[in-house]
Amino acid sequence: MKFSKLVLTTLIFSIFFASCTDDDTKQDIPLGSYDNGLLILNQGLFLNNDASVSYVSSDFSIAQNDIFSVVNPAKTLGDTGQFVGFYNELAYIVLNGSNKIEIVNRYTLKSVGSINSGLKNPRYIAFANGKGYVTNWGDGSVATDDFVAVIDLTTNKVASSIPVIEGPEKILSNSGKLYVAHKGGFSYGNKISVIDVTTNAISTTITVGDVPESLEIKDGTLWVACSGNPSYVKAPLVETAGQIVKVNLSTNKVASTIAYSDATKHVSNLVLNGSDAYYTIDSDIYKMSTSATALPITSAFSTTAQGVYGVYSFAVHGNHIYVGDAGDYTHNGKVYVYALTTPSIGTLEKTLTVGVIPAGFYFND
Repeated sequence: MKFSKLVLTTLIFSIFFASCTDDDTKQDIPLGSYDNGLLILNQGLFLNNDASVSYVSSDFSIAQNDIFSVVNPAKTLGDTGQFVGFYNELAYIVLNGSNKIEIVNRYTLKSVGSINSGLKNPRYIAFANGKGYVTNWGDGSVATDDFVAVIDLTTNKVASSIPVIEGPEKILSNSGKLYVAHKGGFSYGNKISVIDVTTNAISTTITVGDVPESLEIKDGTLWVACSGNPSYVKAPLVETAGQIVKVNLSTNKVASTIAYSDATKHVSNLVLNGSDAYYTIDSDIYKMSTSATALPITSAFSTTAQGVYGVYSFAVHGNHIYVGDAGDYTHNGKVYVYALTTPSIGTLEKTLTVGVIPAGFYFND
């Protein structure tokens, strides 16, 4: 009996061990050459048709530029890379200057198609209800032709469009609603449009601060970072300070506003990470608690030691802070990786040379 029990126990353990080993092996199988890492969209020079994508592995041991061209040697990505939206295994790369969206497998960068019609000055993309929604400026000099293009994701064609007010930029999806920030295009906006995805129509408009620049959602609240009117606005407009506006998503009403009193402080690149909020002003990185009732006066650290004139792109991920530096906006840009954890926050950990004008970070993990 004891021998039989021993054999049975050994057999069960062997099956269990083999099963676990198989599962672990499956988890370690990469989905593609560019899995487990960071994609960096490089904008390129306007009208130069040199937008590109760089890749950096999660452990920083691999860094490679222009990976779209490596994988798709017969194709050019396009002009002025604006944004990348992930939808399942696909990445939708918005090319502002080309008026198109290039669709690739997000793990292999292999092109699977493109959207070449129905777009005009496309900016950002979000996904809801099985559709893609792309903000478009239309003709930048015309205030009345802006729209959100609705993409049928089964055919990857623009199926319809939703007229909106001037200068739609960042767009977020949440619980059957789309929230669109209107920076104002060539003007200066202060509105958020709310679109119902069941009707593809605007349900309400929310007035926030001047030039809403970033959108984040946390715990039923929409955070809107408003950079404020810049110093070069023309009368009757005046320069205004940056602020963070919080909108209650159950009512779509402004719940609170915290602002700088100094009109020269312009907030950009808001990121929420756990219980902390991060944003940039010029070359400085600011950190505050998400429960704070005032904006910090002193920055967490500065990037001026790296020669950064102004933070062009920004991300907080894992234990790192990522800063994209466009440099002279003509030659290859830099990405600086800093420590996130206190007390070493702001310690430079890595410097990477990427493509021209690093515009955004997209994490494939």
